Amino acid sequence: MGKEKEDTTFKRSFFTELKGEFRKIVWPDKKLLGKQSVAVIFAAIVIGCLIAAIDWVMQIGLTFVIG
Repeated sequence: MGKEKEDTTFKRSFFTELKGEFRKIVWPDKKLLGKQSVAVIFAAIVIGCLIAAIDWVMQIGLTFVIG
């Protein structure tokens, strides 16, 4: 019987603390969110191009070595 009360108290305190933590979150405004989204997309494109270029150079090198 005591175990059920402990579980209920634990769940209640957990969700109370969780709710308090969610109140601390600072969400970005639309302008900042847009800027960060553009930065992430740009970085992904640049990194993708770099990986493609490295792959292309390695392919040419291996073709030259293997024949």
